[in-house]
Amino acid sequence: MAKHKGRGWHGKLLAAALGVTAGALAMSMWTAQADTTEERQPQAHASAPAIHPVAVGIVHASDQGARGVNITIDDGPDPVWTPKVLQLLKENGVKATFCMVGTQAKAYPDLVKAVVADGHRLCDHTVSHDTTMDKKSEAYQSQQILDAERMITEASGGVRPMYYRAPGGAFTPYSRQLAASRGMRPLGWNVDTKDFEHPGVDAIVATVKSEISSGPTVLFHDAGGDRAQTLDALREVLPWLKEQGYSFGFPVR
Repeated sequence: MAKHKGRGWHGKLLAAALGVTAGALAMSMWTAQADTTEERQPQAHASAPAIHPVAVGIVHASDQGARGVNITIDDGPDPVWTPKVLQLLKENGVKATFCMVGTQAKAYPDLVKAVVADGHRLCDHTVSHDTTMDKKSEAYQSQQILDAERMITEASGGVRPMYYRAPGGAFTPYSRQLAASRGMRPLGWNVDTKDFEHPGVDAIVATVKSEISSGPTVLFHDAGGDRAQTLDALREVLPWLKEQGYSFGFPVR
C-alpha cells in the first residue's frame, strides 16, 4: 500500500495533536502491552461493550462475499464535508466505514455520533495521521493508537472503533498486534482513488471502475480540504457499482 504524499494539513494536525496528547502519554503507556484491566480503563469505556481481540492480519475482504464492496472514508470527521458524505450515502442506501483522526473526533463529537446513528462503522486512524508511524517507537505507536481509540469512543458516546487503519499504510507488527488486542482489526485498502490529490472526478471514477476487480475495499476521504470531487465521484460510482451487481458491506473482522 503506497503512502500518501503531500498532505500539508497533517503537519499542522500533528503539531496540534502533540499538544493534545503529550499530557496523556503517561496515561497511555500502561496500555502499551494491551493491559485491559478494568480499573484502569478510561471512564468512557466503562459502559462500552467488552473488548474481544481480533485477528492481526490486515483485512481487505468484505462481509458481503465475492461481490461485496467496502466503502471507507478517511481523515474526518469534517464539519463541511462529513454531513454531505453522510447524506449521499443515505440517499444511495450505502453503509461505510469511517476511519477517523482522533483530534477530529474530539473536535466534532456530534458528527461522530451522526456517523454511528446512520449505521456506519468506526475505525481508528490515529491521533494525528503521522504517515511515518512505522519508523517511530512502540511507545509512540501506542500513544497514537490508544489515545485515538479513547477520543473516538468518548466522542461517539461509548461506541468503540472496530478497525485500525495506519496512516498511509504505515503498519508495523507491533501496531497490528496492539490494535487487534483492543478489538480493532487492521484495515487495508485495494482501490486508492487518490481523491486527496484532486485528480478530477473522471479520474476518480475511472480508478474505481478499473481497479475494483482487484479487491473490495475502496479508499475515499471526507476531510483535509475541498472534497467536492469526492462527492461528485461517489454520486457516479455508487449507482454504477450496484448496476454491476455489487453489494455494499463492511470489512470482515
